[in-house]
Amino acid sequence: MGSLVTLEVKKAVAIVTFNNPPRGYMNSGQVEELAVIVDQIAANDAVRVVVFTGGVPGVFVRHYDVAEIVAVAEFIKGSNRTEEQLMAAGERGNAISTVFDKVDRMPKPTIAAINGFVQGGGFEFALCCDIRIAEAGDYRIGLPETNIGIFPGAGGTERLPRLIGEAKALELILRGRTVAPIEALSIGMVHEVASGSALSRALEVAAEMAAMPARGIAEAKALVKRTAEKTLDDACGHARGRFSVLIAGDDSAGAAMQKFLDEGEDINKR
Repeated sequence: MGSLVTLEVKKAVAIVTFNNPPRGYMNSGQVEELAVIVDQIAANDAVRVVVFTGGVPGVFVRHYDVAEIVAVAEFIKGSNRTEEQLMAAGERGNAISTVFDKVDRMPKPTIAAINGFVQGGGFEFALCCDIRIAEAGDYRIGLPETNIGIFPGAGGTERLPRLIGEAKALELILRGRTVAPIEALSIGMVHEVASGSALSRALEVAAEMAAMPARGIAEAKALVKRTAEKTLDDACGHARGRFSVLIAGDDSAGAAMQKFLDEGEDINKR
């Protein structure tokens, strides 16, 4: 089996590609590989900007693997941990939150070159990036988790309202509604819809920033992040705990996820 995440460095720009065919799901193995690559990039002073993109045609990251969430739910149920213990574990974080937070707080600018479906955990990852450039096309962007009885458990309920406002984020999340690239642009979920390749456009923007003095970029990013996220850690930790509580105790969510796995997904709707 090949790598689920690959790294290429061109001049001062790192290109990180998610590659988990055929569907392009994110899973624990991919998160582990991503964590190693993110640490390598952070330690490499020659890298000035980071671009993330998808390697499966038509997909950035489709969403997190629902089969893994079902397995985690079964593990949690078998552990007999109390709600208080699950909440405390959520506050401490996990492998996903650790790598997502590292990307969010990395001093180097990060760009998501969205070249196809980016939903659920995939869009939660894109929300950690500083700039999101979407490719024009017939695909969906957003957080559809409530359709299968759960909610965005990796920062989506915290980061999306900070990006587009509480009212619009609530409408999208509560309805489990995903949007096409043009609508995503109109409500601020992405910064730009590229007329051609999202990766090509992202590399153009990356080259602009790579030519600027690195210290100023890093300081500016840190200041903006601190202003916007004073309570983000607490909010994300609470959400992780509630996510564990939900998947452990809500049989209807488990049934909805299992139905999703049994029946498959309609590529035009999910």
